[in-house]
Amino acid sequence: MRAALALAAALAAACLSTPASAQKSYGPGVSDTEIKIGNTMPYSGPASPLSITGRVISSYFDEINEKGGVNGRKLNLISLDDAFSPPKTMEAARRLVEGDGVAFIFATMGTAPSSAIAKYLNSNKVPQIFLISSASKWNDPANMPWSMALPWAPNYTSEAAIDVAYARAKNPNARFAVLYQNDDAGKEYLRGVKEALGADADKAIAMASSFEVADPTVDSQVLTLANTKADVFMIYSVTPRACAQAIRKAHEVGWQPTRFLASGCANKATVMVPAGLDAGKGVLSLGSLKPFVEQPKDDPAMTAYIDFMKRRLPNADINNVAGLYGYTVAEALVVLLKQCKDNLTRENIMAQAANLKNVPLSLLMPGITLNTTPQDFRPIKDGYMLQFDGNDWIVASELLRGT
Repeated sequence: MRAALALAAALAAACLSTPASAQKSYGPGVSDTEIKIGNTMPYSGPASPLSITGRVISSYFDEINEKGGVNGRKLNLISLDDAFSPPKTMEAARRLVEGDGVAFIFATMGTAPSSAIAKYLNSNKVPQIFLISSASKWNDPANMPWSMALPWAPNYTSEAAIDVAYARAKNPNARFAVLYQNDDAGKEYLRGVKEALGADADKAIAMASSFEVADPTVDSQVLTLANTKADVFMIYSVTPRACAQAIRKAHEVGWQPTRFLASGCANKATVMVPAGLDAGKGVLSLGSLKPFVEQPKDDPAMTAYIDFMKRRLPNADINNVAGLYGYTVAEALVVLLKQCKDNLTRENIMAQAANLKNVPLSLLMPGITLNTTPQDFRPIKDGYMLQFDGNDWIVASELLRGT
C-alpha cells in the first residue's frame, strides 16, 4: 500500500514538472539511443490469429525508428510467444524483465495471460502498459498501480450493459442466451449481462453456457442454447474460432435471434469469413475503432493504414482487424513516450500513462479520445454499435456512452 501511495503521488504530480526537472532521467531499459520494450503474443496456439497484432506493432515501430525514433531514441521491441498460455506468459515476462532488462511490458494479449503476470510486475514496479483486455479489473490504481489496459472497446461490464440496453430497446421482453469463455473475462461479461438485467436477470436469461479456450468446438453449447429459442444470443470469446463456430452453428440450425458478438471478435477475416458471410449478416458488436473498409472514401487515416499494411506486411490479410488494433495501440504508445520527453523512469512512464488528456488516435471513431487520471485507468469508455452487412462492418448507432 505504501508503494501504491508513492506512485499515486507521482501520478498526481506528473503534470507539474518544471524546467529544473526537465533533465534526462532514465530507468532500466532506456538510454540516449534506445527504449527497450517487452511484449508477449500468441504466435502459436488457439489464439494465434491474433498474433498479427504483434507483427503490426513491430512494423509500426520499425517505421518510427526509420524516422528517427521517439525523441531520438529507437524503439527496441522484444516480442515472445506465449501461446495464450498464462504459465508461458509468466516465464516470458521474467525473461523480459530479468534477462533482457526491458523498461516495461507492453500490449500483452488477453485477460488471462495479462493477469498471470500482473502481481509479478506490480511487485517489481514494472509498468504493464496498454495490455490488451477489456476486463474492468485493470481500472484499479489503488491495488494495481502499474497495470493499465487499452481495450478494443469499453470494458466487458460496460460492453454487456450497452448490448443489453440496445437489445431491450428493440424488444423489452427479450430472453437472452449467453455463450461465454470460461475464464475471468468471460465470467465478467456474463456478470455484466446479469447486472444490466437487474431484478429481471433470472427470468430474462434463458440459459448461459461456458466453454474452454482449448475446446475444439462450441457446437454442443450452441445447440443447447438454440433449444431455448431465446430472442437474443450473446457470444463472448477472445478466440476467433469459437466466435465463428457459434455464428455458423446457430445459422445452420435455423436459430435467428438478435446476435451480439464480443468486440474483440468483430473481425471479417478471422470470424465472419470462416462463419460464412451470409451466416454473419446482421450480427452486432460494440466498437471504438473505425470499422475496416478496404476502399475508404474521404478517410485519410484509413487510407494511411492500408498503405502501411501493403508496404510493411504485404502477405498479411488486411481484413484482419487485429492488425488495425495493433496499429492503434502502437500509435498510443508513441504518443505516451513523446509525452514522457527525457524523463523515462518507470515511475514517470506510468505517471504519464495516468495523465492522458483527450488524446486523438487516427483510427478511433469520432468523439472517442484517450483519457486517464491517477484515479481512473480506463482510456476508452465509449463506443458505437457496429453491424455486419454481409460484407463489411458498418456503424449502426450514434455514440454510446459507457459508465
